[in-house]
Amino acid sequence: MAKETVLMIEDEKNILELVKYNLEQEGFRVQTANRGDLGLELARKSKSSLIILDLMLPEIDGIEICKVLKQNDKTSSIPIIMLTAKSQETDKIVGLELGADDYMTKPFSPRELVARVKAVLRRVHEKPKKETVKAGTLEIDFGKHLVTLKGKPVELTSKEYDLLRSLLEADGRVLSREFLLDKVWGYDESLHIETRTVDMHIGQLRKKLKTEAQRIVTVKSAGYRFDHDPTTSIAKVRTWKA
Repeated sequence: MAKETVLMIEDEKNILELVKYNLEQEGFRVQTANRGDLGLELARKSKSSLIILDLMLPEIDGIEICKVLKQNDKTSSIPIIMLTAKSQETDKIVGLELGADDYMTKPFSPRELVARVKAVLRRVHEKPKKETVKAGTLEIDFGKHLVTLKGKPVELTSKEYDLLRSLLEADGRVLSREFLLDKVWGYDESLHIETRTVDMHIGQLRKKLKTEAQRIVTVKSAGYRFDHDPTTSIAKVRTWKA
């Protein structure tokens, strides 16, 4: 099986070399760029499996690169993990809204970053079950990886989609933040990932679900559940074997 290629766009040499070494030790092929314009050119030309993208870069910043890649049909499906030295929540949210799959705040553990790379790629390669689920005006087609609201497509990031799917499949059961971290991100508890990651993604998902946002219920000290309104049945329209 061919090695998967990770493109890392980062202007700090020591971070670039450290992450490159750790990824290569795990069997990845790594391409690097220390400027935004060079990284964008590589992303367009190479067939990267995933991109690790720093937010603060010379020439073109990470936010602009993410925006350009996600608006191009040829590169929009490449998962992106954003790196940022900024701790403000707004910076993370901007990246998530643009379509980034995950983010990490510097300083970070190379081991944790490698774990996140593996988790994102594992989710990308998973074959979804082919079934359609309806809840009120919300519909999710697992086979087509499509979510619609009142018949109109809802643009979700991969993590928002995976969260929604997990909550729907739980059939009303409460899912803890720790469970969702493991289910959606594939994290090991020993890595001490902040559960705030789940809260941020849930917040963005609610915004996009608009009139159906209230279906995602926060259960104090427990987690989240999807509210199957008694007046609205959850109908599995069709199911195929994967």
